[in-house]
Amino acid sequence: MDRSTVAPPPGEATEKVPPYSWYALSVLVLVYLLNFIDRNILSILANDIKADLGLTDADLGFLYGTAFGVFYALFGIPLGRLADSWHRIRLMTLGLALWSMMTALSGFATNRLTLSAARIGVGVGEASASPAAYSLISDWFPKKMRATALAIYSAGLYLGGGISLLIGGLIVENWNATYPNGGPLGLVGWQAAFLAVGVPGLLLALWVFTLREPTRGAIEGQPQKAVDRPFRGFLQELLAVIPPLTLISAAQRGMKALALNLIVGAAIVAIAISLGAVTENYQQWGAIGLGYYAVFSWVMSLRERDAPTFRLIWGSPAFLYTILGYGMVAFASYSVSFWAAPYAERVLGEAKSVAGFWIGGGGALGGFLGVILGGRIADYLRERNPAGRILVVAFGVLAPVVPLIIAFTTENTTLFYFLNFILSLFGSSALGAAAATTQDLVLPRMRGTATATFFLATTLVGLALGPYTAGQVSTLTGSLSYGVLSMVFAAPVGAVLLYLAYRTVPEAERSITERARAAGEPI
Repeated sequence: MDRSTVAPPPGEATEKVPPYSWYALSVLVLVYLLNFIDRNILSILANDIKADLGLTDADLGFLYGTAFGVFYALFGIPLGRLADSWHRIRLMTLGLALWSMMTALSGFATNRLTLSAARIGVGVGEASASPAAYSLISDWFPKKMRATALAIYSAGLYLGGGISLLIGGLIVENWNATYPNGGPLGLVGWQAAFLAVGVPGLLLALWVFTLREPTRGAIEGQPQKAVDRPFRGFLQELLAVIPPLTLISAAQRGMKALALNLIVGAAIVAIAISLGAVTENYQQWGAIGLGYYAVFSWVMSLRERDAPTFRLIWGSPAFLYTILGYGMVAFASYSVSFWAAPYAERVLGEAKSVAGFWIGGGGALGGFLGVILGGRIADYLRERNPAGRILVVAFGVLAPVVPLIIAFTTENTTLFYFLNFILSLFGSSALGAAAATTQDLVLPRMRGTATATFFLATTLVGLALGPYTAGQVSTLTGSLSYGVLSMVFAAPVGAVLLYLAYRTVPEAERSITERARAAGEPI
């Protein structure tokens, strides 16, 4: 039997979850765990990299957030479309192999440019993972279990982020103690750490390749036919979102579309140059400008090419309120997760291995508990209130405020480590609820694109702006404490957006079929 046509047994799909679904989910958790080990290990290595390469805190925020995040977001769009039309297991296998190789190559970086290039490669590779995984999970688990399943998958984020600090600190200290003048190939500790976490991903990719591909929509009684030309949509999205190919896509839609594209592009360039002049950081705002211009180009193209998908995602206030509201959670959470270890080492005087153990271990435990409990509570509330999951997202943006303020003003290291556990627990609780809400607001064929759009908010709003903003404030004030504390302003913004989401999500979910049909979907 062709693995691409394997479907859950009739009737069983909606009554109970087959054991194979849990097995496959456990493999995806390992993938996501490695995803965040490779992404987040830069945190524990930050101070060493800063010293060796002569960087500022703003530069570190750029490397961790923007260089990675912008390209992660942009390539997530065409790869999300590919996840909607092609073999998702194969896509995830290729992406895992790519980002693992680029993580290993980070170990050979000798300056900011080469490390930036490697981080961009990691972002492109990792962009394949979650669109494919979210779509797969939505076809392995029924709607009533979806937030829980997505929360379990998302636990890999926090476990991987924590483990990266644990093993990164140990590798650097032991390597530098053994090779004080540089080891084999002249590599120092932080370079060896990149190699140590990158190579295992190539082996994991072989395991992922053995998973079976479920039939799209079968678990909801809406089996989808295989797409005849799966790469056609991918190439269309690539033209629509990757500059300067965006000009070709715009020209294909007519002179008015091309003119609008050029006008908006020019406006974004002007804004980016102005912000670059103010902050003396043109690379940051050039990358951000590139990202926002690319998203605009893609959205305009999507409206023309796939009106139903545009209508249910970008034409849905409920969807946008949800992803931007969660984007505020990500804005603060990414900043704390990156800067906590450098803060403990630099401000509190902790050893790298000690900070890695307590922040990494506490963050992994808090994140795991938070995302699992948040997912379960979100499913519980969803059964009783169509907008119940939004309440969990709102908790994730408001509850961390007080612990964050205390953590980054105290001189008590024990309290600092405990509050970082609490911050991870509270911040992680929102992810499963937000992810499940986005999946529930679209048709099965649109789930990969919906996931890519969701990650636009978490990356272009959260990852690309949060860590950099904290680093920029730190650079300007000379205080890393002030830098992280500046993240507090995300709470009121997120609260307003999530209040609007709470008001609009129930009707948006109820009217999915009606709105899709009105936009031209053949239902």
